[in-house]
Amino acid sequence: MSDFLSVSLLVAQLMLALAMAFAVIRLLRGPRAQDRVLALDTLYVDAMLLMIVHGMRQATTLYIEIALVIAMLGFVSTAALARFLLRGEVIE
Repeated sequence: MSDFLSVSLLVAQLMLALAMAFAVIRLLRGPRAQDRVLALDTLYVDAMLLMIVHGMRQATTLYIEIALVIAMLGFVSTAALARFLLRGEVIE
């Protein structure tokens, strides 16, 4: 791996970690429940991207599979939370 690519992936990981920190702050301070759900959505997307970038740095496909699991669980949890906020129940 070239030095430029290695440094670029490291910078990407640092920026994603910073985005995750901001999402955690919004999750804790969010004035409304909708803000907290959006922060959770952002958090799982950032975690998924962090796993993909880490997999690129390690040159393995294991982290891509982990990112797929995070994406599936994050989508389902976001849909369930949104439905709960709209209707007050998840399962009808």
